[in-house]
Order: sequence, then C-alpha cells, then structure tokens
Amino acid sequence: MYPEELVKPMRDQLINAGFDALYTAEDVDNALAKEGTTLVMVNSVCGCAAGTARPGAIASLKANKKPANLTTVFAGVEKESTAKAREYMIPFPPSSPAIALFKDGKLVHMLERHHIEGRSAEMIAENLAQAYEEYC
Repeated sequence: MYPEELVKPMRDQLINAGFDALYTAEDVDNALAKEGTTLVMVNSVCGCAAGTARPGAIASLKANKKPANLTTVFAGVEKESTAKAREYMIPFPPSSPAIALFKDGKLVHMLERHHIEGRSAEMIAENLAQAYEEYC
C-alpha cells in the first residue's frame, strides 16, 4: 500500500478532470451497472501513468464524443475496488495503469500497460477518442 499523501495528487489529477474515484467493490458494481458508457482508469504510481496514461485519458475528453461516466480505481491503494474492476476486465490480465471502456456494463475497449508504455499522451487520447466514436 502506498501512503495517501503520495497518491492523493495522482488521484486528484483525475478527480479534478471529472473522474469519480471508486473505493469499494460496491462502488465499482454500481458504476458499471449504469446504462451507457463508462470509462475506468486503473491509476498507478508508475511513470507511464504520470507521463502518458492520466494525461492521455484526460486529453481524450476533448473528443467529439466521450463516455457518460468517468471513473478511476488506484492499483496498490484501493485494493478492493481495483480487484473488482479487474474482474470486469477479464480476459485481460491485471495491468496498471490500464484504461477500460464499458458499454452497458460490458467491456468494449481495453488499453493495457503494454499499450500505454512508450506511447505519448496524444496517442493514448487518439486511441480512446476512436473508441468513443464507435461506442459512445
């Protein structure tokens, strides 16, 4: 577990952009039970989360279409909500950071860590914008 004072600014970066932090398994179930599209950002303390995943997810919100619901769990911090979110992401193995798009509770698009590492925030935003165009 990472100390709260370390992760708070990383969590707040997404919250300030309109994401809802999910802290419990029930929070995740409730978020993914909503109709429409829900983005789940699996946040992380790693450099690729800071450098490209969070900025890319935030930049993707400038697209013509965007998800109705924006959510985040924090790997290594909110273990219960992260584990529950990852259950919804099966068959993909646990990955952090990761960004998943759901439509009516079903996984329709997934960016795993290996899709994030080595890519720019702009590339991640464009990838997500294309998914939003198709599913939102």
